[in-house]
Amino acid sequence: MKQSAYIAGVGITRFGKHADRALSSLAHESIRQAIANAGIELKDIQAVWAGTAAAPIITGQLCIAGQVILHGLGLGRVPVVNVENACATASTAFQQAATMITLGAYDICLVFGVDKLYHTDKRRVFSVFDGCADVEHPEQLQAYLLADGPGTTGAGNTRSVFMDIYARIARDYMTASGATAADFAAVSAKNSFHGSLNPNAQFQSVVTVEEVLAAAPIVSPLTLLMCSPIADGAAAAVLMSAKAVRERGIKKPVRVRSSVLASSFDYGPGEASVPRWTSQQAYRLAEVAPKDLSCIELHDATSPAELIYYETLDLCAPGDGLKLLREGATRLGGRIPVNTSGGLVRKGHPIGATGLGQIHELTLQLRDGAGPRQIPGARLALAENGGGFVGTDSAAVVVTVLERGAV
Repeated sequence: MKQSAYIAGVGITRFGKHADRALSSLAHESIRQAIANAGIELKDIQAVWAGTAAAPIITGQLCIAGQVILHGLGLGRVPVVNVENACATASTAFQQAATMITLGAYDICLVFGVDKLYHTDKRRVFSVFDGCADVEHPEQLQAYLLADGPGTTGAGNTRSVFMDIYARIARDYMTASGATAADFAAVSAKNSFHGSLNPNAQFQSVVTVEEVLAAAPIVSPLTLLMCSPIADGAAAAVLMSAKAVRERGIKKPVRVRSSVLASSFDYGPGEASVPRWTSQQAYRLAEVAPKDLSCIELHDATSPAELIYYETLDLCAPGDGLKLLREGATRLGGRIPVNTSGGLVRKGHPIGATGLGQIHELTLQLRDGAGPRQIPGARLALAENGGGFVGTDSAAVVVTVLERGAV
């Protein structure tokens, strides 16, 4: 469906290791920012969507994280919906809140995502990712991972199994396109420059292609600097109806032109993948084309994923992803900058907050508030956030198109 909701305020913590902070502490920081940014009070909130994914395993807080977090802020009575949808958790919460505003159920909603992934027991951390795949049919995942030869020793024990999934996808892309590990390293290097300009990024140093290639190997062709790190963190947004935006005099609202949530499905050769199908629906409902976009935040859980998504999101013709990268089109100053926040690989990936981290960055861009990484005149932006793995593709994908401007 077409959306009719507006972002009135956003907030975020720095992503990274916050061993000394509780889940509520991180969430409160981002929520208070978003409320202040919108120029409202907590009592104005009519409903809340609260996203968290890893925290139940890492912290032991099950089922009622949203209520616990909001109780600590003094907000009660209103409906609170807890959302969990793997790495697409926060973007799913955003999509659901925007939809309820579009349907006329509420005028002012709060949506936030928060997670903690750091833990002294690494096996507990990796178990989060194990559970983001189909545990009832593990043989299907193993068959997929082993189909092109390399073994999977260490998957789920010394690294997230998703690194093996993304490595397999990267190897397939190398075979099909001629891409090399150096091309993947170039994506990492590009995003390290973007991340160096983002005070909320987990990693803010600039790295070279050579440094990325020389980093510790994870699973071929991935090195450590091509992989998104685990992180703790939170992000939040206040969404409003057009009526509330007008009544409250919101000066820089960001319109949600479309926000599409889709789940995994089987498809044959030549048919659209889950993220491609979802993006096609988002473009159609927003009545825009890829060429109209000013900037994009996409789900680069590993650097090869960004390169592949250039083609999946129709930013270029099939097979032209390498050309787009090599000509500098996706770098700040280029035709279509991608992951100006630094992306997941540099900004960090607290899975329950990641999707709203993307929304935060794009909102800044569309409000001319991104500082040294600002894209001049940014008008339309797209966020793509995927989560989980079923069969041979993402289990959940959310694609959102945002637009600057008054109501």
